[in-house]
Amino acid sequence: MNVIDVTPRPAAVSAAVRFLQSPFMSILGILFILTALKWGTLLFVVPQYETVIITRFGKIVRTITTPGLKIKLPVIDRLQRFDKRILAWDGPPIECPTKDKLYIIVDCFARWRISDPMLYYNRLNDERSALSRLDDILGSETRTAVATHDLVEIIRVTKGRKPVRDEELEKTGTVLPTTIPDIEFGRGEIEKQITERTRQKIADFGIELLDERFKRSTYNPAVAEKIIERMSSERHQIAARFRSEGRGEAANINGQKESDVASISSNATKNALEIEGRADAEAAVIYAAAFGAPDAQELYSFLRSLDVMRAAFEKDTTAVLSTNSDLGRMLKSMAEAVAPKSPPH
Repeated sequence: MNVIDVTPRPAAVSAAVRFLQSPFMSILGILFILTALKWGTLLFVVPQYETVIITRFGKIVRTITTPGLKIKLPVIDRLQRFDKRILAWDGPPIECPTKDKLYIIVDCFARWRISDPMLYYNRLNDERSALSRLDDILGSETRTAVATHDLVEIIRVTKGRKPVRDEELEKTGTVLPTTIPDIEFGRGEIEKQITERTRQKIADFGIELLDERFKRSTYNPAVAEKIIERMSSERHQIAARFRSEGRGEAANINGQKESDVASISSNATKNALEIEGRADAEAAVIYAAAFGAPDAQELYSFLRSLDVMRAAFEKDTTAVLSTNSDLGRMLKSMAEAVAPKSPPH
């Protein structure tokens, strides 16, 4: 069913619509689309950080290293882009023995770049193949270098460095000797050796190795656990020794303290007794001088008698005394002295 638009239109709009729907405009649109596709396959852009190799039927036709807008033949020319920047290699950890028969795990990293794009394309073709080849070559050279050097050469850098000594720990006999032999090469020199040897081998692949470094060197987990247990046992032994020495020193200090206290107390008691003796002698001299006269002697006898009586008759006491005794006569005389006198008849 055909629908006819009967809406009235201006003459100019109708003419424009008829022109756009004409066969001429259809042909012009087709030509425009073909031209765009042609220029899209003909032109390409080379960034500043890339090198482009143009291949035609699998063969290298041209290498472009300068950035900008470039031209190629459509359909038959293919582009191979390669990065000119410095690239990173971070290989897997490698387990290998050292010269002194210690198994360690070495983790390395390196920096490289494409030096010859044509050789690189012919030998490797892409970055994945390059990294795989670096894994093989760098891993092999790392194992060889580690196996030909002692562990101390792998972990140390500075030559002539003297280790810190702890005399207390050395006395226990549970620590490594402090006279560690000096290194001959060091980690930096070994890294340079690995870099030079690898650089010579990968130059045939159009790759330049800039540098290789050890990122980490650790013991095998099983060996590391045993080493940690041994170190912990050594530290416990050292701690027990220190505690034992501390208890012994505390006992010596306590014994010396008790000895000093006993000596000070003995000297103090001796001095006190000497002072008391001198005081008693001086008191005796004073008493002798005071009671040397006959009147004083009688007074002293009287006072002593009073002291005796006071001590004897402190509470209710019944005593039977003879009138001929000194105490009886004294009491009788005292009673007569205090008794009231009778008036004369």
